[in-house]
Amino acid sequence: MKKCWRWFGPNDPISLQKIAQAGATGIVTALHEIPTGEVWPVGDIEDRNSEIEDAGLKWSVVESVPLHADIQKGNAGRDEKTEAYKQTIRNLAEVGVGVICYNFMPIVDWTRTELDFELQNGARALRFDAAQFAAYDVYMLKRRDAALDYDDDLLARAESFYASLSEDERVTLEKSIIAGLPGGEGSYDREGLRAEIEFFRSLGERGLRENLEVFLSEVVPVAVEHGIAMAIHPDDPPFSLFGIPRIVSTADDVRKIFALQDNAANGLTLCAGSFGARADNDLTQMAEEFGERIHFVHLRNVTREQDGSFYESDHLDGDNDLISLLSALLQQESARSESGGAMSEIPMRPDHGHTMGDELEQSGVNPGYSYVGRLKGLAELRGVIRTLEWQGSLQ
Repeated sequence: MKKCWRWFGPNDPISLQKIAQAGATGIVTALHEIPTGEVWPVGDIEDRNSEIEDAGLKWSVVESVPLHADIQKGNAGRDEKTEAYKQTIRNLAEVGVGVICYNFMPIVDWTRTELDFELQNGARALRFDAAQFAAYDVYMLKRRDAALDYDDDLLARAESFYASLSEDERVTLEKSIIAGLPGGEGSYDREGLRAEIEFFRSLGERGLRENLEVFLSEVVPVAVEHGIAMAIHPDDPPFSLFGIPRIVSTADDVRKIFALQDNAANGLTLCAGSFGARADNDLTQMAEEFGERIHFVHLRNVTREQDGSFYESDHLDGDNDLISLLSALLQQESARSESGGAMSEIPMRPDHGHTMGDELEQSGVNPGYSYVGRLKGLAELRGVIRTLEWQGSLQ
């Protein structure tokens, strides 16, 4: 597998040199400075690519070319924003970047209630707590009819949690939930968030999937023409938040998406942590079923709780069997190689990592994107991959 690392560009506190020292050979990045919906100029792409190559690395995956909300909503601006997206695909192809990771999550990207959840060993992790989320939804955001989406036990715990918070703690909770992904589009205030929620609730799952179908019908032919693989990222977490639709949460969702455009260029980012937050998602089975259309892999693990809460565990110690998953992915690589198929080496990256060691005392560490935590994860995953490859060579 191609060992990659997410880099947030020249302003990332983690340098390309440090990334190379960690053992990665590929870079996963984007032009975060360009507003969502605008074309990425070829010159800007070339400059970023040259910076990466000068460090002895390769730009392996774009994560992400974000979709403008007009595309998800299917409103009057959709056609213009889709044309801009198509031109960006063409421009990326000119520079030789072959995989685009994107998502179709309305309003918010990955959502957590705690960005510094303390583990038993003192390291800090990302956590989604169902009661904390309900507390924000019902008592802070005050979304219309929000209480109807939660059972009595969860509501009671949410009320108790909310009552225990100081004003500063309430601010921190809100920032954790709606701050958005580092390097992403940004966040909403409460009024704006409520308005967006109401729109997507009325659009519904069917309407959102129809808008994805329109998008794919436009971009997949362009991707095929230019040798680009589109890799949709699953919902994170893989269940409804704020009552808004989710359409990339299960294996059946993936099957429906693949059917919209039955072409290998319409592919998947297999995020083990996102899909793995649901106990009914069998990651190994998904890798085996969707293998030919898996263009990118995020490797992280979670420890799940009964009420839907979870926290991000060590890469090899959570509720998902990443060793079995990696074995299935390596078998897929072998099958691609034997058949002469394109992209026989699947790019992967250690997704998220605990904040630990000296970084606990440092400012400017992006939650989930620490250097030491991801280095530890990459080292563990590289060890597993090397062992599985060795075992395979003996058979």
